[in-house]
Amino acid sequence: MNINLEQSKKIIMAVKKKSIDVNTKRNISIVNSVANLVAFVPMDGAWLGSLDISLKKVKTAQSYSMNTGCNRRTIPIRKSNIHYRTFITFPRDVSIKNEKDEIIGAIGVSSSTVENNPAIAETAAIAL
Repeated sequence: MNINLEQSKKIIMAVKKKSIDVNTKRNISIVNSVANLVAFVPMDGAWLGSLDISLKKVKTAQSYSMNTGCNRRTIPIRKSNIHYRTFITFPRDVSIKNEKDEIIGAIGVSSSTVENNPAIAETAAIAL
């Protein structure tokens, strides 16, 4: 089972609302259970440099079935150009689960401090 576009829209709306509540702008990436991009939304004014970070964070988490940053030593990212271009271990993005507790996707947010991003992602993941 994979997250669909309608579910992604609900999550994006939750991220945007929470981001506005805490006065930040985010780049929001959502991927399905096999790490394919389902939705990407940059909020107006979000840091341009973090566009790529939000997508790399979420692809890393979904590719290794764990939230990035939770234990950087357990994510087997090798020192090769392909991995540095594709994956990143900045904390943190969040897996999205359905009512059966199955992972159907993941959300990555970026454009604020490492400390602020997890709260936004976690709030959004429970929006379903």
